[in-house]
Amino acid sequence: MRIHLDTDFAGDTDDACALAYLLARDEVDLVGVTTVADADGRRAAYARYFLELAGRPDVPVAAGAARSLTTGEQAEPEHGDWPGLPPVPEPPGAALDLLDRSVDAGAAVIGIGPFTNLAVYETLRPGRLTAPTLMAGYAGRPAPGLPPWGPEYDFNNQWDRRAYEIVLATGPMLVTLPATLTTWARAAELPRLRAAGPVGALLADQLLAHRRRYGRPPGDGLPDDLLNFQYDPAACAVALGQIRATVEDTAVRVRPDGALDRDPTGHPVRLVIALDGAAFNAHWLDAIDSLTTA
Repeated sequence: MRIHLDTDFAGDTDDACALAYLLARDEVDLVGVTTVADADGRRAAYARYFLELAGRPDVPVAAGAARSLTTGEQAEPEHGDWPGLPPVPEPPGAALDLLDRSVDAGAAVIGIGPFTNLAVYETLRPGRLTAPTLMAGYAGRPAPGLPPWGPEYDFNNQWDRRAYEIVLATGPMLVTLPATLTTWARAAELPRLRAAGPVGALLADQLLAHRRRYGRPPGDGLPDDLLNFQYDPAACAVALGQIRATVEDTAVRVRPDGALDRDPTGHPVRLVIALDGAAFNAHWLDAIDSLTTA
């Protein structure tokens, strides 16, 4: 299965966890990676570093949009405990060209960052982007015991609402924020991650840094040793058909607060409204176990 990943890599740690997952799956041919909310190409530099660490420097990477179409806001620099790397800015249009090559190769597109790249691609090359899998959407509150977060926590939507509206017209699969809150990376799993070589060790370090920075989210249904939610790896597993999910075929419109209302006159989408989190957590760890260094 050919895959193109569009990501705000080197932000939240789950982007790296998602990229590691795709690299670990034998059935995946990762044909391209584009970075979004990438002010100077530094996210692209870290994605290349990560691919080299995993023994996959052959995967092409291109830095994409730096600013929100909605606000004009330039993305903040990446965060996390990454080694100092020089940025690798790209000429205008490089990310769109890489997306074009991936689509020509029959790749399925997975978007796990804000959707600026994908919206610009759909606007300039209409009809090329069809049914991507996107980590975004808020169509109902989280279950009891999970963080009582509202649609303002749906970052990929909120950072560029105009882009979100554009990509909704492409018939996407939306892996909704509340559904992903049952997918966990935990401190108890760190020894197993570190045994997976340099990539696993880097993931472990990044997950620990995330916990130190943000603490444990609220919710009495969460484990005490929760490090982060696995939003983006779960979206990738949905795209590959590797996770049990409750999917609703419906149509939606975006409310002013960014939440989705079901509306038969809106955009046809596939909503992932629930996931088997425990099964996914075990599945992700099994995949990471298979990672080796070049």
